[in-house]
Amino acid sequence: MVPARCPGTCAVLALALFLGCGVVLCSGQNDTEPIVLEGKCLVVCDSNPSSDGAVTSSLGISVRSAGAKVAFSAVRGTNHEPSEMSNTSMTIYFDQVLVNIGNHFDLKASVFQAPRRGIYSFSFHVVKVYNRQTIQVNLMQNDYPVISAFAGDQDVTREAASNGVLLMVERDDRVYLKLERGTLMGGWKYSTFSGFLVFPL
Repeated sequence: MVPARCPGTCAVLALALFLGCGVVLCSGQNDTEPIVLEGKCLVVCDSNPSSDGAVTSSLGISVRSAGAKVAFSAVRGTNHEPSEMSNTSMTIYFDQVLVNIGNHFDLKASVFQAPRRGIYSFSFHVVKVYNRQTIQVNLMQNDYPVISAFAGDQDVTREAASNGVLLMVERDDRVYLKLERGTLMGGWKYSTFSGFLVFPL
């Protein structure tokens, strides 16, 4: 039984039935233990609902879904330099996606577009082949460089430019990799670009 002290109990149950859900979690301001009715979906009765991408009603009901999860990881599957690298933007392109939760990484453009404001984690690992050259890779946010990585040892054949960062990203911000210096001739099979939403704001 759901205790009478829980605010909006009837409304919560009605919404849960309307949505075809069987799990209701209801907790008042002074409750110590929530009541859970088992089923398939979760409805949270909260007097202070958050703005984390959940659907919130005027009753203070926050319905959370898997849409709040965002993650991607892209790789190069070959050692060949793509013809697109000759363009003026010098965007580093990837040809395979291992993970794309939420489908916010555009493989063709190799650009991640944030679905919501929040703190995101990004990392990259780009391998250059052939010695006597230096490459510089920038992580770009809306066409502005945020962090860089270098690979410039003249005495090694293969070397990686790697870095990672936590960023505050606004909704619709674009994040991608740019080759600022040098050429990527081969070595692509070992290159990756990944990111995920740590928490929304």
